[in-house]
Amino acid sequence: MPLILRALIGIPLAAVVAIILFLLMRALIAMGEIPLDEEREATKIEINQEVEDIEVAKRDMTPDKVQQVDPPPPPPQVTKQKAQQPSEALTNIGGQIPEFETPDIGRGDVNFNVSDRDAQPMVRVAVTYPPRAAERGTEGSCDMQFGVTPEGAPYNITANCTNSIFERTSIRTVEQWKYAPKIVDGVAVSRSGVQTRLTYQLAD
Repeated sequence: MPLILRALIGIPLAAVVAIILFLLMRALIAMGEIPLDEEREATKIEINQEVEDIEVAKRDMTPDKVQQVDPPPPPPQVTKQKAQQPSEALTNIGGQIPEFETPDIGRGDVNFNVSDRDAQPMVRVAVTYPPRAAERGTEGSCDMQFGVTPEGAPYNITANCTNSIFERTSIRTVEQWKYAPKIVDGVAVSRSGVQTRLTYQLAD
């Protein structure tokens, strides 16, 4: 729609609306003040401050007459009997104790020292198959020789193996073993020349 046509229609319409609003406001002003309803009397609420006496029923607390009960008669007394003291001596009643000679208990030649013993294995860790030997299917054995300290630990370990691939694993295995040390006259001493064999064999 052209702008001129919109202006021609909108201006008269706006003027009509303005005139109507002006007439409406003039009519409201001409009405004046609207009279209010007459004031009503305020409702008064009176509170009775006088407290009425309330009669409370009193209970008779006078106790009834207690019936007198006679106490029970005392229990009969039991006469205690005294034991007669024996007139004869105890040795005559039970018999005389026979006399005997006390044995002579002496140490003599008994030796209480711990008996001597050789070094004995206590903990032996199983050998682990070397991975390279297992991959190649290599089998063999190692003759081990070592000593045992007074604390039970192997030392100076040597290995004579059919294949050098087993030597390092064998020595590390023996290092983890634990022995009961050799005892001489009740004292732990070193033990040398302990020999054993480690065998490496693949499972079928």
